[in-house]
Amino acid sequence: MKNYKLKYIPERTEKTRDSGLTMVMDKGLSIREAEDMISVSGGFIDIVKLGFGTSFVTQKLEEKIKLYQQNDIIVYFGGTLFEAYIVRNQFDDYLKVLEKYGMKHAEVSDGSIELPHDIKLEYIAKLSKHVTVLSEVGSKDVVKIIPPYQWIELMQTELEAGAWKVIAEAREAGNVGVYRGSGEVREGLVQEILTKIPEEKIIWEAPQKAQQTYFIKLVGANVSLGNIAPNDVIPLETLRLGLRSDTFAFFLGKGAKYMTKKK
Repeated sequence: MKNYKLKYIPERTEKTRDSGLTMVMDKGLSIREAEDMISVSGGFIDIVKLGFGTSFVTQKLEEKIKLYQQNDIIVYFGGTLFEAYIVRNQFDDYLKVLEKYGMKHAEVSDGSIELPHDIKLEYIAKLSKHVTVLSEVGSKDVVKIIPPYQWIELMQTELEAGAWKVIAEAREAGNVGVYRGSGEVREGLVQEILTKIPEEKIIWEAPQKAQQTYFIKLVGANVSLGNIAPNDVIPLETLRLGLRSDTFAFFLGKGAKYMTKKK
């Protein structure tokens, strides 16, 4: 959606899209809050993750799921809920929950449990027969550092097992996985991953503005970003379009007057 014309605005993919996705973290929005979010920024939201295990205690859960689906927004349960079922040996029960709520997507992760990777691949393959699978790579443990070659191997094999997208772990705070504890991007890791994994297959969790800016400048306006707070959807879209100071000069053409210094 554009309310008026401006030159040098990067072309954005349109919904329903396969790249340039914005995934929002819903950590317990009310139905009214979800409706308000959709009314203001629904056109920019592709995916909503019902964070970690919040769906277990969310009131009017079925109504909320239908609200998102009716507004052309993919919705799925956070990977921690999948792990909660797996660690209790209740995979079949998890499938029943997906069916009960009409979920068309599911996340497979192992950020909180020690799940052998070959077993994780089996779960991806099994789930992909029922729903579209997103698999999360990386640990929620701040001190656990996965080397670049292993990130690449994990992502490649999970895509081969049937995952639609791989999600680069960062948690809702953006301080693990592809980030240092300070939130700084592990740039060497990210750039090495992109030498082997197609950028359109990755959703980078990037809850912080500096992280979002980094990926937009590295990959472009149509990079897929996740764990976005509801109130940050429109600010993120302005970052993507060069309408915020952090990316203001990045997309300007040579014909622009009064060029600012690129940040």
